[in-house]
This record gives sequence, structure tokens and C-alpha cells, in this order.
Amino acid sequence: MDRTNGTRGTTETDGPEGWGAPALNRGVPQGGERDVAFLYWEAFGRKLGPALDPPDAGREFLAAHLHHDRGITALVDGRVVGVAGFRLGGRGLTGGGAKDVLAAYGPFRGLPRLAVLALFERTPAAGELVMDGIAVDAAHRGAGIGSLLLQEIAAVAAENGCRRIRLDVIDVNPRARALYERHGFTAVRTERTPYLRGLLGFGAVTTMHRPVTAADAEPRPEGK
Repeated sequence: MDRTNGTRGTTETDGPEGWGAPALNRGVPQGGERDVAFLYWEAFGRKLGPALDPPDAGREFLAAHLHHDRGITALVDGRVVGVAGFRLGGRGLTGGGAKDVLAAYGPFRGLPRLAVLALFERTPAAGELVMDGIAVDAAHRGAGIGSLLLQEIAAVAAENGCRRIRLDVIDVNPRARALYERHGFTAVRTERTPYLRGLLGFGAVTTMHRPVTAADAEPRPEGK
């Protein structure tokens, strides 16, 4: 199947017993917004909570303001079980501007939330794709979905003429960092943020880079 859109099956590994193999989809499928919001909140709720709590309201906000074409999703039996967001061309997977936050939470509660959200803003440099985040449903971890999502992110970067991929990983998520390192990401700097530990639950953020190679642009055989 054409890698630029639609769903592409894979037989790299079957999912948990009783589930089918994951299929990758360029974009968030219509009807999958709540699944994506749930996965993002499960993965990043501690970080997003000060800006978008309570959780039900936060998930609703995320679902309502997704940029569907800025994510790669993994589907099993038609349900989104994994997602990787990216920022390109001025837009990322998670959207919603100041007016949206103020409309959802009101001016009194909304203004401090905007200050927290500003901490997460990351603007890509020229020739750079920035990852927004990656999340896999707990029941499907260990099935290779994270690796498949990262491979597809690299393909998107190559197709858009990017020279490198950039992401940030927090100090309390060593599992994610290990996944990134297995896929060629290397740490370039670490910013200590002890002032955020009480508020957001982490005390350091490491920026990692991965070069985009010619191999990333090559179509993979089905199942690879």
C-alpha cells in the first residue's frame, strides 16, 4: 500500500493473545479521536494535568483539537492502540490555541493553564521534524508497536525532506529513552528542571536527535 496515506498491515509480530496484528495508519482515523486522547493522557497525564485537569475535561479537550494529519496510529481490530505525534509545518498532533483553552476553562482558570502549556512548546528548526510524543496501550506493549511507529515517523521525515528528528524525553521515563536509543537517537543535551518536579513530576529533560537517512525513504516490504 502507498505509504503516504491509509492503513498498512504488518506481520512483524502478533499482538497479545487473542488480538490481531497491528496495522499502521497515516493520521488519526475518524472516530479514533477519543482513543488517541486516552492514550496521550495515560502516557502524559502527569505532565498535562496542571494545564488540562480534571482528566475527563483534559481528554475531551485533546480529542476535540487534534490535527489528524500529524499523527501515526497503530490499529488492532479497528481500534487505536498506539499513536506517535509529530510537529511539522507549524502544526503538531495536539492542537488548541489560547482562545480554545479560555473557552473550555474560562478566563480565570484558563490563563494559568496557558502558562503551563507554554512550557511544552517546541518549534522545529529548519530541516527538522519534532516528535510530539509516543504512546501505546498497556495491553499491547511489548508487541513491537513502538518500533513500528518510530519507523513510520522516520519515513514521514524523509518524505518531507527533513535531515533529522528531534524529541525530548523526561528523566522518569527510562523505558522510552531505551526505545529511542535502539532506533538511533542520541542525547545531545539535558536540561535540569528541579522546579518542575513538584508540578509536573520530572526534574530533567533530555533532547535527543536522530539523523534521517536514505534508507528511511525506502518502502518497507509488508510485514517489516
